Amino acid sequence: MELLERRTYRGPSLYAHFPVMRLTVDLGVLEAWPSAKIPGFVDGLVAALPSLRAHKCSVGVEGGFIQRLTEDGGTWLGHVLEHVAIELQQLTGASVVFGKTRGEGAPGRYHVVFEYEEERVGDAAADLAIKLIHHLLPADLAPKAAPGDEPAAPFDFRKELVELIDFAQRRQLGPSTGSLVRAAEARDIPWMRLNDYSLVQFGHGKYQKRIEATVTSETRHIAVSIASDKEETNRTLGDLGLPVPRQRLVRSADSAVSAAGRLGYPVVVKPLDANHGRGVSLDLKTDDEVRAAFEKAREHARSVVVEKYLAGFDHRMLVVGGELVAVAKRVPGHVVGDGAHTVAQLVDLVNADPRRGIGHEKVLTRIELDAQAERLMAKKGYTRETVLAKDEVLFLRGTGNLSTGGTAIDLTDVVHPDNRDMAVRAAKAIGLDVCGVDFITPDISQSYREVGGGICEVNAAPGFRMHVAPTEGKPRDVAGPVIDMLFPKGAPSRIPIAAVTGTNGKTTTSRMLAHIQKMNGHTVGLATTDGVYIDGERTVVGDMTGPQSAQIVLRDPSVDLAVLETARGGLLRAGMGYRSCDVGAVLNVSADHLGLQGVDTLDQLAEVKRIVIEVARECAVLNADDMLCLRMADHTKAARIAYVTMNPRHELVRKHIRAGGLAAVLEEGINGHMITLYDKGAHLPLLWTHLIPATIEGKAMHNVQNAMFASVMAHAMGVKTENIRQGLRTFDTSYFQVPGRTNVYDELPFKVVLDYGHNPAAVQAMTDFVSRLETSGRRTCVVSAPGDRRDEDIRAIARVVGRAFDRLILRRDDDLRGRGPDEVPRMMEKELLASGFPAERLEVIPDEQTAIDTALRSAKRGDVLLVFADKISRSWKQVIYFKPEHDDKAPSAPPPAAASAPLPPALASSGDLASDLGGAQVIQDERGVRIARDQDD
Repeated sequence: MELLERRTYRGPSLYAHFPVMRLTVDLGVLEAWPSAKIPGFVDGLVAALPSLRAHKCSVGVEGGFIQRLTEDGGTWLGHVLEHVAIELQQLTGASVVFGKTRGEGAPGRYHVVFEYEEERVGDAAADLAIKLIHHLLPADLAPKAAPGDEPAAPFDFRKELVELIDFAQRRQLGPSTGSLVRAAEARDIPWMRLNDYSLVQFGHGKYQKRIEATVTSETRHIAVSIASDKEETNRTLGDLGLPVPRQRLVRSADSAVSAAGRLGYPVVVKPLDANHGRGVSLDLKTDDEVRAAFEKAREHARSVVVEKYLAGFDHRMLVVGGELVAVAKRVPGHVVGDGAHTVAQLVDLVNADPRRGIGHEKVLTRIELDAQAERLMAKKGYTRETVLAKDEVLFLRGTGNLSTGGTAIDLTDVVHPDNRDMAVRAAKAIGLDVCGVDFITPDISQSYREVGGGICEVNAAPGFRMHVAPTEGKPRDVAGPVIDMLFPKGAPSRIPIAAVTGTNGKTTTSRMLAHIQKMNGHTVGLATTDGVYIDGERTVVGDMTGPQSAQIVLRDPSVDLAVLETARGGLLRAGMGYRSCDVGAVLNVSADHLGLQGVDTLDQLAEVKRIVIEVARECAVLNADDMLCLRMADHTKAARIAYVTMNPRHELVRKHIRAGGLAAVLEEGINGHMITLYDKGAHLPLLWTHLIPATIEGKAMHNVQNAMFASVMAHAMGVKTENIRQGLRTFDTSYFQVPGRTNVYDELPFKVVLDYGHNPAAVQAMTDFVSRLETSGRRTCVVSAPGDRRDEDIRAIARVVGRAFDRLILRRDDDLRGRGPDEVPRMMEKELLASGFPAERLEVIPDEQTAIDTALRSAKRGDVLLVFADKISRSWKQVIYFKPEHDDKAPSAPPPAAASAPLPPALASSGDLASDLGGAQVIQDERGVRIARDQDD
C-alpha cells in the first residue's frame, strides 16, 4: 500500500465541516486482497488493537467493523487504514469517530478520510496505522525494500504505540484546556489554537479572549506572581487572618534544619515557586530527612520553604470568578495489600485499570516505581518485592497530584460553609480569577475553626482533571463557569463574517462590501487576492484567499467585522479557516481550473464553492441566474436565503419576494437600470447603476452584478439602505481600490482597460464591457490564458475575443505552468484562424511586457486597448508610465455616428442627471476627456 498524498483540512471542506485528514493510497496488488482473504490478517489486527471490536462502522452496532473485516470476503485495506488511524488516536485520548473511504477514480486508489484533533498526532497515527497493516501482511504481499535500502528495524507495535501516546501528550490539548474548549463549543463560541501548547483564543476579532491552560486573559500578572511565591502567599493570607501554617524561607540545608527545629517537627519542605507537587516532601521528622528534602527541593528552585506540617487530608478547592465551584480530596498514589502480591505486582494491577494512562492521556495517570516511591518504601523498610498484608495501604507518593498517580474524590456537596467562604476569601486576597486553594483538614465537612486545618498553597493555573473526571463522586463542570466569566450572558464572542466565493467577481464584491461596511463605521478585516487589509491598510501582501489568511483577520484584536474572499484553491487544499460565516455568497460557477486537484466538471466545482453556503448561519446569497448556484439552496442551513437576479421577470425570485424573501433585482426604468432590494414585502429602490463609479456609467455589467451582491450582503448584515447607497457611490475601480479589476486609464490619447480575467466567463464579461464603450478607433486586446487550464478553456477564450476585437496580440504568462514557451498563444492563434479571424490583424508576441509595449505603441487616438494582465503591478506601471512618441490627433478609423454619452460618475453623483446639471451638455476637451459645460457659458 503506497501513500500517494496527504492533505489536512483544518476547517469545513468537501468531506466534513470539522477538521479531517485525507490520505490518497494506492493498494497495488492488495486491491485483489480484501481483509478476509489475507491469511491471519484479521486475527493479527484484532490482537494488536482489541478495542476495534467497539467500532460500529456502517453496520451500526458494536462489532460492526469486525463483521466488515470477516464477512463476504472482507473489506479493502484502505477502509482498514481509516479505522486503525481513528482507533490509534482514540488510544492517545483523542475524541474522534468520523471516517470514510471512497474510490479516487483510478483502480486500486482510495481517498481515506478520518477525523483528527491535533494535526501532528493525526499524521503520526496514520503513519503507524500503515506500518501496522504492512507488518500484518504475509511476506508475499508485504512491501519490498528497494535495492540498496538499509534493512528495516524489527517492528514493535507496543513500543511504537507508547511512543505515539507520549508524543500525543506533548501535542494535544491537556485535560484542563480541552475542557475549556469543549465548554466554549457548547456555548457556540469559536476558538483557535495559537501555538503548540495550551494558548487558545476564544472568540474572534475585538471580542476575543485568550487562555493558556487555566490562566485567562483576565488573570492579573501580579496575582500570578504572588501565588507563585509561596512565602508571599503565606504572609498575605496570614495577614488577613486566614488559616495558614507557619513557615520559613531558607537557602541552605543547615538553615532548613534550623527552621525545622524552630517550627517544630513534623515539617514540610518544598520549593518556593514550583508546581504539580514537584520537589515537595511531607511529614519530615528528623534533621537528616530535612537535609535530603532540601536537596530535592533545590532541584526545582533556588529558595526553599520549610513549613509546619498539618495533619489531615489534602483538598483542592477551585474558585472561579469569586465562586467556589468544586472541591476534591486528593489521595496520593498508593497500593492496597492483599497478602499475596508484591508491591511491584500491586502497582501493575493498579495500572491495569483502563482509566489509567500515560501523562494526561486518561482521567488517571499510571503509578511509577521511581526514586520517590523507593524512598517512601525504604522509610517503612519495604522493597518492590515486599508482600503487603491484607488491606495495608502503602503510599508511593507524598502528594495527591493526579499527574503523579494520585486519585480524586469529589466532595463539593459536603464542604462546610466556613471552608467555602475561606477559599473564596483566599482567592480574592491573591487576586486570581481562576484559583486552586490547597487546604489541609481532617474533615472538609467540618469548619476549620472547629477541627483545624490550613491553606498550604494557592495556585494560579489550577488543573481541572480532578474535577471533570474524579476517581469517585460526581464530575463537575468547572470549565463552564470560566467561559461564562470570560463571556457573560449576552456578551458577544463572534464578529460578523461575510464569505464570498464564485468563479469571477469575488475580489471586487469583497472590496465593495468591505468599503460599504467601513463607511458604516466598522473596522473591517478584509482578506483578498492581493493581501490582508485591516481598516483599509494592507498589512500582509500576497494571495490571501485561503484559510490561514482568514485566521489572520479573525485573530486581529481591532477587527469588528470580517469580509473573507474564499477561493477554490484554499478550499481544496486545506478547507476553510473558520467553522461558519454569518453571510455566505456564491456569485457564479463557470469553467476555470477544471482538470486540477480532482475537479473535472462544473458540478464538481459547484460542490466545492457550495461549502461556503453550507456553513452560512444567517443568510445564504445565491445567483438566481446561475442554475448551479440556484441548486445550492437545498444545501444550506442558513436562517434565510437571498437571491440576486438581473432578470426582473425571474419567476422563482418573484415567488420568493412575494413570500417575504430577500432579493436584489436589476430593474429597468426611464433613467436606466435600477438596483432594487426586496425584503419582507418592502420594495427598496437602491441606486441607478450609472451612479455607481465601479460600473463605468452602467456599462460594466459584471460590476453591476457585483454591486448587487455587495448590496444584498450588506443589507443582510444590517446596514441601512442609505449607507449601502453611500458606499456604492464612493467605490470605484481604480487600480488603488481594486488592482487588476476593470482598471481604466484615460490619461493617454486612447483608453486602456487592464484586467486580470483568465477564464472564458471573465474574458466574456470584459469583452462585453469594452464593446459598450464608445470609441472612434479600433478595439485591441492583449490576451493569454494560464498554462494549467484545459485546452478547451484556452480555445474558448480565443473564440470570445475573436468575436469582439479589431486587433489581437497573443502572449503567454511568465509562469508557463507546464506548457511550452509559446504553446498557449500558438494554440489560441490556431483557434482564431480556424474561426476566420484575419491573420493580418493577429500577432503572437509571447513576452507579456513586449506584447503590452507593442499594443501601446501602435494604439492611436480614440482607440480602446484591453489588456488581460498576468503581472498586475508591473503591467499597470507599464501603462501609466508610457509616453506616446507622437500623436497626430487622427483617429485610426472613421468615427462611428455620434451618440449621446452618459455623464461620468463624478458628475452624476445623485438624483436625475438632467436636474443635477441643469441641462449641461457633454463635450470633449483636447485630450478626449469628457467634461460637462453649462449651456450659458
